[in-house]
Amino acid sequence: MAAPTMIPLPTITESDKIWARSEGLIPVGTQTLAKGPGQYVKGVAPKYARKGKGAWLTDVDGNEFLDMNMGIGPLVLGYGYERVDNAIKAQLADGITFSLMHPLEVEVSEMVRDLVPCAEAVRFSKTGVDVTSVAVRIARATTGRNKVLCCGYHGWHDFYIAVTDRSKGIPQAIKDLSFTFDYNSIESFDASLDDDIACVILEPTVFEEPKPGFLEHLRSVCTKKGIVLIFDEMWTGFRMSTGGAQQYYNVTPDLATFSKAIANGMPLSVIAGRKDLMQVLEKETFFVTTFGGEALSLAAAKATMLELVEKKVPEYLWKQGQKVKDGYNAIATELGISAWTKCVGQSTRSAVVLDAKAGNPLELKSLLQQELIRRGVLWTGAHAMSFSHGDKEVAHLLNAYKESLSVLKDAVTSGDIKGLVQGELVEPVFRRTSNFNMKPNTK
Repeated sequence: MAAPTMIPLPTITESDKIWARSEGLIPVGTQTLAKGPGQYVKGVAPKYARKGKGAWLTDVDGNEFLDMNMGIGPLVLGYGYERVDNAIKAQLADGITFSLMHPLEVEVSEMVRDLVPCAEAVRFSKTGVDVTSVAVRIARATTGRNKVLCCGYHGWHDFYIAVTDRSKGIPQAIKDLSFTFDYNSIESFDASLDDDIACVILEPTVFEEPKPGFLEHLRSVCTKKGIVLIFDEMWTGFRMSTGGAQQYYNVTPDLATFSKAIANGMPLSVIAGRKDLMQVLEKETFFVTTFGGEALSLAAAKATMLELVEKKVPEYLWKQGQKVKDGYNAIATELGISAWTKCVGQSTRSAVVLDAKAGNPLELKSLLQQELIRRGVLWTGAHAMSFSHGDKEVAHLLNAYKESLSVLKDAVTSGDIKGLVQGELVEPVFRRTSNFNMKPNTK
């Protein structure tokens, strides 16, 4: 077996010092699991960021990395993006949160309405789970039904986490109202229906393309049966197209939820949809938050959406992301490992697949991540493309992949993958999105 590269791993002394202070103070050590040390090779990867610019992140030890996570999605334009930052600074001079409403609430709502096909009415909040939860509440209020069919990941609130392996603390009565169906399976969806389904909430796509007719079938059945169809567009919104996956696939849901890319890193989430459904929020259904009209985030959203439209950012993400996908798959073919690894998904957000036929997937992922870290790439399995990922960044990434995959190939050939990992293996992601809690209780 070829000897591993002699490129040194980064020094993470300051990261480890800060981490030690967090232990016992911050449960699980992080506010977001996807950013926490469980998704990185512990002992090898940096834990804390200091700053970012463009597509590059600098950690607290001064190491610089090409960031392929981009804040777990929000930084669709990039770190320190001048137009957005200037809008935030200008608004900061006038104030952040006020005792009256702010005109930006209307201006940004109008922009969302003009861009998103389903958006007849719009409300704001702060995080994705806020708006997915109120979408379900609206569906229950307007249909008079109780059950929820989920497909994808929808945050930490009861209606969704009830169908995962982290549901302790949720009453059984709530668990009995939420169920899942398999993505791209019309049969699974149809088998899950009964007369008490208030809504179907799904990510319209993750890394798998919808089969022809799948989303259309959901739309048709929901219309026929009076079920509210909700698209969770946290990842697809303002990224696949300015109008999200619903515009890209030409299937319009009744309600849609957005966050991440809309404000380039500022905390803002959106629920948008049919006016006749949203009007229940006027009086009958309660949904308010002190910070929903916080002006810095709205100013950032306005600037971000203007930039997305004027610079045709989604088209750019598709173009650059395709270079990453094609480049990765060409490297895998050149190395003779395409039978067990490939890059899949939409070019705006693709993912690396490491097949179990080559070894333990967590060991494979850990070693590949470790070798990418050596070469200045921050990666947890996917590519969240941004407007700041130019040709220089793509070339840096593909060069790092070529060298790192060579190390991985040799490890697979030798049968000693874990032995080359110099820290703790990455942990499995808890999210299960198919083949469990499948059939609603029809009693």
